[in-house]
Amino acid sequence: QVQVVASGGGLVQAGGSLRLSCTASGFSLYAMGWFRQAPGKEREEILCISWSGRTTAYTDFVKGRFTSSRDNAKNVVYLQMTSLKPEDTGMYYCAAAWGDNCPGSWPNEYGYWGQGTQVTVSS
Repeated sequence: QVQVVASGGGLVQAGGSLRLSCTASGFSLYAMGWFRQAPGKEREEILCISWSGRTTAYTDFVKGRFTSSRDNAKNVVYLQMTSLKPEDTGMYYCAAAWGDNCPGSWPNEYGYWGQGTQVTVSS
């Protein structure tokens, strides 16, 4: 049984920090993408981390504030979010890619998606 589960979201004040987790079960040797869907907006890929730990940012708003890391022994991928702004509010999703490197496009290149976790940043 393969499974991807996102967790760690919540309510935080502007300027605060939050760490999201994504746990994978039943497979290994995968890159993990992080996605956001803001209220009333379409889902977008914000960054990806390869199996070896190399990160690629796809959206300017995360650069310098969001960092992804992983513990492959535990099959857990993290998204550390700092200096949060109200415009960061949205549903955050993680998805495991078919391969070990970040594919650079989606959704077909990602095989398993988590349910998402809500992040709300208040003023």
